[in-house]
Amino acid sequence: MLDRIEGNTAKGPDDEQAIQNGHPDFIVMKFGGTSVADVAAWPAIAARLHDALGRGQQPVLVLSALGDSSDKLEALGQSAAVGDEYVAHLAEFLHMHEAFGDAMGLDCMDILARYETTLRTVLLKIRESKNASPPLRAALMAQGELLSTELLTAWLRQRLEQVVWLDIREYLKSDEDPHLGSRHLSYLNASCKFDHDPVMLAHVRAEPNAVFVTQGFIASNKAGETVLLGRGGSDTSAALIAARLKARRLEIWTDVAGIFSGDPRRVPDARLLNHLTWQEAQEIASSGASVLHPRALSPVKHAGIEVAVQSMRHPDYPGTLIGGARSNDAPNVKAIATRRNVVLVSMETSGMWHEVGFLAKAFQCFSDLGLSIDLVSTSESNVSVTLDLPADDLEDDVLQDLQNRLAAFCKVQILEDAAVVSLVGHRIRAILHQIGQALELFEEHPIHLISQASNDLNLSFVIDDAQLDRLVQRLHGQLISNNTTPGLFGPSWRSLREPKTKESDTFGAFHTQEQAPKWWQARRGELIDLARQNGCAYVYNLASVDAAAATLNRLRHVDACFYAVKANNNPAILERIFQAGLGFECVSPGEIQHILALFPDIARDRLLFTPNFAPHADYEMAIKIGAHITLDNMHPLRHWAQTFSGQDIVLRVDPGRGRGHHSKVITAGVGSKFGIPMGDLDEARTLAAEAGSRIVGLHAHVGSGILDAQAWADTGRQLLQLLPNFPDVTLLNLGGGLGVAETPGQSGLDLEQLDDDLAVIRDSGFSGKVWLEPGRFLVSDAGVLLALVSQTKSKGNFEYLGLTTGMNSLIRPALYGSWHEIVNLSKMDEPLTKSVTIVGPNCESGDKLGDSRPFPSSAEGDVILVANAGAYGRVMGSQYNMRPPAVELVLES
Repeated sequence: MLDRIEGNTAKGPDDEQAIQNGHPDFIVMKFGGTSVADVAAWPAIAARLHDALGRGQQPVLVLSALGDSSDKLEALGQSAAVGDEYVAHLAEFLHMHEAFGDAMGLDCMDILARYETTLRTVLLKIRESKNASPPLRAALMAQGELLSTELLTAWLRQRLEQVVWLDIREYLKSDEDPHLGSRHLSYLNASCKFDHDPVMLAHVRAEPNAVFVTQGFIASNKAGETVLLGRGGSDTSAALIAARLKARRLEIWTDVAGIFSGDPRRVPDARLLNHLTWQEAQEIASSGASVLHPRALSPVKHAGIEVAVQSMRHPDYPGTLIGGARSNDAPNVKAIATRRNVVLVSMETSGMWHEVGFLAKAFQCFSDLGLSIDLVSTSESNVSVTLDLPADDLEDDVLQDLQNRLAAFCKVQILEDAAVVSLVGHRIRAILHQIGQALELFEEHPIHLISQASNDLNLSFVIDDAQLDRLVQRLHGQLISNNTTPGLFGPSWRSLREPKTKESDTFGAFHTQEQAPKWWQARRGELIDLARQNGCAYVYNLASVDAAAATLNRLRHVDACFYAVKANNNPAILERIFQAGLGFECVSPGEIQHILALFPDIARDRLLFTPNFAPHADYEMAIKIGAHITLDNMHPLRHWAQTFSGQDIVLRVDPGRGRGHHSKVITAGVGSKFGIPMGDLDEARTLAAEAGSRIVGLHAHVGSGILDAQAWADTGRQLLQLLPNFPDVTLLNLGGGLGVAETPGQSGLDLEQLDDDLAVIRDSGFSGKVWLEPGRFLVSDAGVLLALVSQTKSKGNFEYLGLTTGMNSLIRPALYGSWHEIVNLSKMDEPLTKSVTIVGPNCESGDKLGDSRPFPSSAEGDVILVANAGAYGRVMGSQYNMRPPAVELVLES
């Protein structure tokens, strides 16, 4: 995609013309600290420079400090302010650079001696003043870039004819007066103008065959003092230099392959963005993407310079090209960007109603303290804003000062650990109806602020930081992973790190074998035959059930698991769960009778009855059988007390807040019908005593499809707080809801972390038993739904693929908006050239199994597979439209 410079010395007509005119094209190359610190990177840098010179281009290198040098210098300043330990730390810093020089075969002792002198001088001033003031911090931090560029210059001079070292502080001048406003910002987060610079241009052009090496991150002010451009400022430096020289191109060489649709650390299936406009890149960078600094975009946009972002480690990988017109004008969400450590300021007062000048007065407080506002949300009595700078970058006591000033005329709340999730793309308003389903994910997360950008490129939400990772994974899975817009996305992060063999030419990011092989891929032929024989069928792989049960049995801090029979009551599956030693959680007499018919000799303590709004007879039957009894309402104790006389019972508690993948599976909170409210527990205890019952257990189940490993420990902590009032309790049932990964890029539940977190219960001194009630976790992956293509249909921009069954067999997509992977088994090796909506034969608009899925060209009779259908599939099937649900088949081995 990109016009690469490696291994190609051929000159094009533009290059020839530039050479004839005596003005070679300038190409600015920025190399980040991680890349520069790699010994193997320097020869690669030299090769790129040689190739650029061969093409008649004049390279200008912009370097960051080596590796974590900036962090080490920051620590040096802090240690000098409080004691003499900085002397030893300085020796370590210099030794690190000496070792690197030795590895590069470079004699750098003279260079290091000069920098040691400078560093000692600055550090001594900090020690004497006992304060790393902004001017001293800037002078200290600048040494990392200055030193790295001198080392590289010395090394390059052994390999190239002309290499010139530039002190960029002679050219980049801050346009801020350090004596006005915040000294912190003036010295540590300065800004520079990016107008054309004839002086610098003349200097560079005076040596047309030379390579110039200079620093990122640093500049100088009007007084000639060193200032910094803020963390990530090397990108900004490179953009400023490119704009001042009117360079043809800016190349950002980093350790990733380009700009992705999400943070790969949180979303492994984040997809490479092939092309972005300057405005789109600005939004993504400003919203938290760390590949490119936000301030780097304005200079290159102003000068009309294209930017290429590529990987130094993998130069053969495709990159992201920034600049010019959009490659596709269709409305799209292109990225989900995040920012942590965000400061949220909420200002509330009824006095702002029709009060002229309230906002001016409030915002003046921010301005007086040098605080820049990012997001703003207003209502009749509240204004909420976020700050541009994270909490860690603010001066000490500045937030307290802000609170004191604002408190004079409004009620103020400041949250320092918020997070921002931004949906970034093009024409966001035009697709709000399409992203509505994804926004349901926010139902279980408190939203402090919503902001929709006026340029229609950004929709942002401010939430609690603790919910960020899981929410981002699910949003990406719903909004981006299945986007089939041609040319918009490149390969996924996962596929670039683990290249696969089969890739669609049309949808570059969709690999037919990108994820780890599923059991149904290995049995493809067998499944195709079963589908053709039955028309539609649920097929269960018992080996998957065995594996899931074995995983649960390895939990160290769980004494027993009771399988939720409602998830799947197929006899063959229940047999495997019985053999694994798990108990059975039943919610009806029918489920209890089903288990007893299959396992008449089962120990009755392996039966748990947890009904909801059940009739009196249901409890009588369960008690007669000898099952554990759970009450989630006080009605049975109030009206049927005699039934529970002499019985041990478990109370189901509503902890007040639910969780889950959809509002319809959240089972706690005032909007849920389940559980006894905390405020009613005293009465429940009294009623149990009057009935002659003994409360031996406490139970809480907050919802289903939970992927946050801490959820069960959180429930445990709440139940532990109740123990002083329930002296007979010997078991805590933490419920079920163990989620499974549904969408591409979504991480599954970390059971090891869940187990580790549950240690808090033992650590509290509780010596009783701990239970879980897994359902879907055991059987979801084990089942697939097979169906045949019945018809295909085009309707405007929509392509429909009809199947022989639909919501009568699998109602979860219609009921919960759940996402299931869907593939054409008959044509798994063919390219994904279409975007189709997959529907069933039932007379309902909601009879859809999947929307806008990347699919091969399909035809009547093809076999379609719906994955992760082993839970809440056949058990929720119906005879709607008098169509029988899919039959059940079992694979024994």
